[in-house]
Formats: sequence, C-alpha cells, structure tokens
Amino acid sequence: MAPMSEPVKRRRYRSTLRAEQAAATRARILAAARELFADAGYPRTTLGDVAVAAGVASDTVLHVFGSKKALLRAVLDVVVGGDDADLPVLERDEPQAMRRETDQRRQIEMFASGMTGQLERIRPLDDILRSAAVVDTDARELREDLQLRQRRAAMMTIASWIAANGDLADGLTVGDAADIIWTMTSPEVHQLLREYSGWDVEKYQRWLQITLEQSLLNGSSLLQGS
Repeated sequence: MAPMSEPVKRRRYRSTLRAEQAAATRARILAAARELFADAGYPRTTLGDVAVAAGVASDTVLHVFGSKKALLRAVLDVVVGGDDADLPVLERDEPQAMRRETDQRRQIEMFASGMTGQLERIRPLDDILRSAAVVDTDARELREDLQLRQRRAAMMTIASWIAANGDLADGLTVGDAADIIWTMTSPEVHQLLREYSGWDVEKYQRWLQITLEQSLLNGSSLLQGS
C-alpha cells in the first residue's frame, strides 16, 4: 500500500500550488484594475489594459472574472472588506463582535470605527464609480445595487443589532434607524466632511459616533407622530 500513497501526495502538492498561483494571479489582476480604474476611470479602462498592467493574457482576465463589470464588482468587494476573502462583510470578525456587544453605545462606537475605515477605503473608488454611472450603464446598475440594495440592507441589519439591546429613541422604528444610518454613512456625506470641509479621520469618526448616538438613542425623534 505504501507505494500508492506517493502519487496522492504529489497530486495534493500540485493542486495546492495551482491554487496558490491562481490566487496570486487574481490578486495581481485586482490590484492592477483598482489602480487603472482610479487613474483612467472605469469607462476608459479595458480588460486588455488590466491584463498588460497585471502581466497576464487578456484571456486570463476574462476567464477569471468573466466581464469588466464583474471585475469592478470584485475590486469593490476587496475595497469594502479590506481583502479578497470569500466572506460577507457582516460575517467578519469586527461586525460580529459588534453584534455580540450588549451595550448600545459601545455598539455604535464600534460601528463608527469600522465604518470610518471602510469609507476611507471605498470612497475614492465610489467617486469614480459615481462619475462613470453618468455615462456607463454597467457602472450605474452596479452602484445602484451596491448603494440602494446591498448597503441599505446591511444598515437594516446593523439597526436591528442595536435595537436588540434596548429601546431606540421615542417613535423610531428599526426601519427609521436603518434609514438614518444609511444616510449618515453615505459616501456623499463622507466626501462633504472629509474632502470639502477638510475634516481629518478622527474628527469624522467622532462626529459619526456622537451623531448616531443622539439620533438613535437620545431625545425625542423628529419622526414621532409622522
């Protein structure tokens, strides 16, 4: 039986090596695409441009991602999550730690910290995507999906985690809370404060934390009786 085990080990080694090489190729393509989208814009960047920058064949880019729209989505997934791990953002360690926290104010503090880091990564690319959406249908559909469906749904989950640990402000429903969080953490608001108003990261994060606390937990809600 011993002689039969050696080919199995070699096959496993070759399989592991191929997987590592594929992951490295994917990472190079994503890094090249992210840089080109930022420098040249999404509409003007071709899959051929990305292939040249990544040092691979054009067919390789097409094989790995299928389309330029899918490539852009993958780049955004990396920017949002901070890496290329195949794990939804809300299932990662930091959001799950926030979900397990039982103090609402501490939950909001943790959320404001994590959200600030995420916006610092994604906002520059979202600026490009927002501009591209004006002239490119794929970019418009992708941004609408990300902002109107995915991010809004995520904020509903965040609001429910906070509401699970105590009452919200008078008259505020979980849906209202999600709308407030979704609006306050938008790339547009981040741009207004960080870029146009010149706030540093710490000031923005502190504002986000305090304003969320005041809007969700304290005082009378402006929506009461509406």
